[in-house]
Amino acid sequence: MSALITVDLRDATPPYEQIRAQVASLIAIGTLTDGERLPTVRALAADLGVATGTVSRAYKELESSGLIASRRRLGTVVTRPAEGSGPGGAGAAENLDLHRALDLLVAEADQAGIDDQTLLDLLRGRLRTRR
Repeated sequence: MSALITVDLRDATPPYEQIRAQVASLIAIGTLTDGERLPTVRALAADLGVATGTVSRAYKELESSGLIASRRRLGTVVTRPAEGSGPGGAGAAENLDLHRALDLLVAEADQAGIDDQTLLDLLRGRLRTRR
């Protein structure tokens, strides 16, 4: 799982929030499923090159939102099934379509010379206007 998460220290978003958002997204799209174990705080921190407190804060926020739980002997696990649990109850097929659409968006942005931060800013702006 740690290969799916990245931290950009140049990004204005705090590293713990980058981790929290990425794990929450992986749960929402079904990449991480109910009962799946997450890496330990130390292991993920080492993989990402951040302090253990950074990962710990991300995990605490995920736990307070009900997405994960720390369980004795089991470690930290996903506590919310992704399929059918999101807004609108998106299942596996819809998640696959979403992955394809995101891949297409990223490829088109690359082709247009749009850097990652600008693409994220554009997406955030679009999300704000739909609310």
